[in-house]
Amino acid sequence: MNGVPMDIQLRNVASARSISRRRFLWDVARTGAAASVFGLGAYGQTIRSASPAKKVVVVTFGGGARDEETFAEAGQQYIPRMLGELIPQASFFTQVVNRGILGHYVANASMATGCYETFDNFTPVSPAHPTLFEYYRRDRQRGSDDVWVIAPSNGFDRIGASSAPGYGSKLGATMVLPKQLLGGLSKGRSEPFDHLLRDSYEDTSTVMVSDQHAISLVALAERLKLPADQFLAYAANVTSPDELSLYIAQHLMATLAPSLIWVTLHDIDIAHAGAYSLYTGAISRTDRICAELWKSIQQNPEYNGKTAMFILPDFGRDGDFEPGGNGFQHHRTGDPLSRTTWMLALGAGVRENVSVDRLIESVDLVPTLATLLGCNARFATGRPVTEVL
Repeated sequence: MNGVPMDIQLRNVASARSISRRRFLWDVARTGAAASVFGLGAYGQTIRSASPAKKVVVVTFGGGARDEETFAEAGQQYIPRMLGELIPQASFFTQVVNRGILGHYVANASMATGCYETFDNFTPVSPAHPTLFEYYRRDRQRGSDDVWVIAPSNGFDRIGASSAPGYGSKLGATMVLPKQLLGGLSKGRSEPFDHLLRDSYEDTSTVMVSDQHAISLVALAERLKLPADQFLAYAANVTSPDELSLYIAQHLMATLAPSLIWVTLHDIDIAHAGAYSLYTGAISRTDRICAELWKSIQQNPEYNGKTAMFILPDFGRDGDFEPGGNGFQHHRTGDPLSRTTWMLALGAGVRENVSVDRLIESVDLVPTLATLLGCNARFATGRPVTEVL
């Protein structure tokens, strides 16, 4: 695409991906499994829940998955629950573009503020613009127990509140970093948690937890109403930090029933290690975690029929033939494929079993959620996604 402006390249690739994703879902609907996969009828049926959402759960992926391992024919084996359970109940947005910096913390911060943040991804700073969490707490007069963020450590520890004047930590979300929580509560114990305490998939060092931080983590566990022994017993039997995030989210819903929960999953980023089987295994695990979280929402009377859930990657991965790229392994070129993703919206007030093909941007999420939650994302640059309002 030499000589073609990047914006036009991006729109062309997003449009092509949209068509291929929609065609794939139509093909699935026409198979012999259509009755079970699309049990509500023909793809495109429009059914709206009776009432708008009063609660919101957001799941983002820190490490996007390519279509080749998800919506393409060869990839459907890795997302059986998304295809069989979630998409038939959802509005599926086939082209979501990220025009910002392709680093996981800065990209998730951009999604949380509705503005493309421009700080160095590896710099320990708060977002410059107010987050959804601050808008919601300020405008709706809500306490910190009503807004929670569950995210990988260590780089995500400042995503819950901005440095914007008039906002900040006093209005931020309550942050839970599962690795830090595990590291603090397991200190001095013999359980084999090393595999859960890697700081990132590009850094094999383990999470360091100071004595001072450990004390604050014990206090956080009390606020979560989560006994240390109970959490450690669960951690001893899982293979992934993202499973800890699911457990905490389910525990939060059962005990405190907060109105806004934001979960960032990170297992798919193991692609950086270069092992294709670990990458596809992480996609399958993420598929299961999303389905289990939706199941928990449906089974909890505090959430069932009152909750909208949004699922989206932070961005994609490099194309196989992009100069300087590594295909599934990295997202460093900034090519159009690495910027083009998708979004699922399902639950209260959201139409079921429909596909939306117009281009939206990842920063459109916050204005949309703010409208659902009755607050004003006054500094966000994105636009509300009207199809879910």
